[in-house]
Amino acid sequence: MELEFELLKRQQPSQDSGQRCCEWPECKEEAAHRAPKSRDELNNYRWFCIFHAREYNRSWNYYAGMSDEEVEADVRQDTVWQRPTWRIGRNDPGGPDYTVHGEFIHDPFDLLKQTHTSSASRPMDPGYTAEQRRALIIFNMERPGDVDSIKQRYKELVKQYHPDTKSATARSDEKIKDVNEAYKILMAFVSR
Repeated sequence: MELEFELLKRQQPSQDSGQRCCEWPECKEEAAHRAPKSRDELNNYRWFCIFHAREYNRSWNYYAGMSDEEVEADVRQDTVWQRPTWRIGRNDPGGPDYTVHGEFIHDPFDLLKQTHTSSASRPMDPGYTAEQRRALIIFNMERPGDVDSIKQRYKELVKQYHPDTKSATARSDEKIKDVNEAYKILMAFVSR
C-alpha cells in the first residue's frame, strides 16, 4: 500500500492543470473518487483521492442520527424500491393518491369496470367441496337449487353434448361423462 501511495505522490497533479484536488485537509492529491455529502444529499458529492475516499467511506454512516424506528422504516421502504405497497388480496392501495380505475390504468372502453358473468369467475359458497364446485361450473350454476332445476339443466346439457347428436365433436364423449358425473354429485347434494 505504501508503494501505491508513493507512486501516486510522484504523479501528483500540478495546481495549474485544472484537475480537482482532494478535499481532505492538507491533501494535494488528485480527487478522482466521489462520496456522498450526506444522507439528504446523495447526489451531491465530496471528492477525494483513493486513500481518503476509503477512509471517508469507512467512517460514514448513512443511518447516523436516525432512531431505530426510522432505520426500520427506511429499510422496509428499500425492500420495495421506495414504491407504495398494500396488502396482498386488496384491489386498491387504499391511499388518497390511488384509485382502482384511475390515473395509473388507462381504460378508455371501461373494460375493467365490466362485471364478468362466466361461471369460472362467480363467487361460490366456501362450504362446497371441490367436486361440488366443479359440478356447479359444469352446470353453469351458482347454487345447486332444487331437484327440478338440476334435472332441467341436465336435459339441456345432454342434448348439447350427447355423442349421437348432429353437433357432436371428438370431445363429446368426455363432455357427456363430465355432465353425468356432475349430475350425480349435484343430485346427491340436493337430496341429502
